[in-house]
Formats: sequence, C-alpha cells, structure tokens
Amino acid sequence: MIIVPAQEADLHRLLKFRKDTSVWLGAQGIDQWAKPFPAEHILASIRAGEVYMVKEQPDADAAATVTLDQDADVRLWTAEERTHAARYVHKLTVDRKYAGTGLGARILDWAGDRAAREGAQWLRLDAWTTNPRLHAYYEAQGFEHIRTSTNPNVVSGWVAQRPAKVADHGLMQPTGKSPHAGHREGAGHAARTAAIADGHDSGDTPP
Repeated sequence: MIIVPAQEADLHRLLKFRKDTSVWLGAQGIDQWAKPFPAEHILASIRAGEVYMVKEQPDADAAATVTLDQDADVRLWTAEERTHAARYVHKLTVDRKYAGTGLGARILDWAGDRAAREGAQWLRLDAWTTNPRLHAYYEAQGFEHIRTSTNPNVVSGWVAQRPAKVADHGLMQPTGKSPHAGHREGAGHAARTAAIADGHDSGDTPP
C-alpha cells in the first residue's frame, strides 16, 4: 500500500467516500455523515496538503483516506491541552472492500509515526458522539477517551488521544515529491473553522 497527498482531482472520490459510508452507517441506524459536508471545505484541506489517499498502487482507486492536521477544536480541547504539540486525525474512511483487513489501524500508526517525526507529543481524534462501536474501535487501538462534549451543537464530541510514536506501519510514500508540497499555512484551519461554524462534523468511521 502507498499513501499520497490528495489532489484536487480526488475531490469527487473523497465525496463518494462520505456518501457511501453514510449509506452504510444509515443501514445500521447511525446518522453519522447524513448531512453532506461542503465540498469547498474538503478542497481547502486538499490545497493545504492535509488530505491523504491510500492506494494499492499509484493508478488504483483509493482504498482509504485520512486528513491529518493541527486543528484543535476549541469546543473539544481545553486551552491547556491545546498548548501541547499534537496532530489531529479527521475523516478517516476505509472503503468497505477493505473492511476487516487492519488498514485503519495501519493508517492510525502512519499518522502517529508522522506526528512523532514532526515533534508532536499526541495523536488525537474526535468521533461521532452516538457511535459506541467506533469509540470501542479507537480504544482498542490504544486511544484513551478524554471526554465527551455536552455541547448540543457538537455531533462529533467523543475525544481521545494516544502518544505519538514512530511505528512500522508499512505504508509507503513515493519519493520525489514532498508531502508538504503546496502546503499553505492556515488554509486547513480556515476550512475547519468554517465547517465548525456550519455545524458539520469531522468524526471518522469504523475501519
């Protein structure tokens, strides 16, 4: 498997990830991601260099996607916690064809490895408040539940963290192109802030 920065041309595939997963969750009685996420916000994160695609090979369809950024939701993390160096996992989604293969765990290890190599202390995430199956999954991956927000405007209020550490995740990143190519400081944060203001979520889905 390889992991590469998403390109603007991947926007359609990213939106399909969300739509397909929403349908799958809906069949289980879970309303996660039922409300469409604005395409322009995803596009801003792509342009900020924060969105990644996982593939079998460069020209293959994506098997999974993840967004890794430094955007701490002020409604979820305290002022003191936000002083800690951390990276935040958002929108982790695995195509159902790869469910049960352990790909989600490998992506989390990649994210923690990247966070550690960038000097972060923590790998953090938030999950859909009413999805206990997802909470259990993340706890099985070594994440410690910190709190669940009681803010009625927060739908992805279950937050957890685990130490960032170097890991043998097996996801290769092709050489020749910096993972930060095209990165614009603050663009992802602007998109994240706009999404919060619009009441949209960042909660992930069960790999």
